[in-house]
Amino acid sequence: MSEQLGILKVIVVQGKRLVIRDFKTSDPYVVLKLGNQTAKTKVINSCLNPVWNEELNFTLTEPLGVLNLEVFDKDLLKADDKMGNAFINLQPLVSAARLRDILRVSSGETTLRKVIPDTENCIVRESSINSVNGAVVQNVWLRLREVESGEIELTLKLITPVATSK
Repeated sequence: MSEQLGILKVIVVQGKRLVIRDFKTSDPYVVLKLGNQTAKTKVINSCLNPVWNEELNFTLTEPLGVLNLEVFDKDLLKADDKMGNAFINLQPLVSAARLRDILRVSSGETTLRKVIPDTENCIVRESSINSVNGAVVQNVWLRLREVESGEIELTLKLITPVATSK
């Protein structure tokens, strides 16, 4: 039986330096997967630096999964082309939420943790996990794998039930 930890709001902010899959450009969209949950952004036509600013929601449960991301180029007459993939481990975000509860941080903005790039993630540069008015928030750039170039910016927001003291 899996325990519900909260709602994970993933804002797919933008892409940068995505690869060309059509003649001179691409029509990118992003597919996010967490366990058996899948969500997809809209297609941005003819753009290698797309801005989505699209929020996709997932139910976060134990055991924790990894958030997987794939970028595709939308094609009309053939299968959509792959434009790279990335992943992010959600454990640091959940650990930061538990720390927030222990410290009883509920208002304002407080940095709870820093995450650095390593083999356990596709993070491009150091990223802070903050408590912002009760939500645990991480802004992160992910480097796309299996392609020549490309990065995706995400904002992760973990909304958890308020911990009650016993």
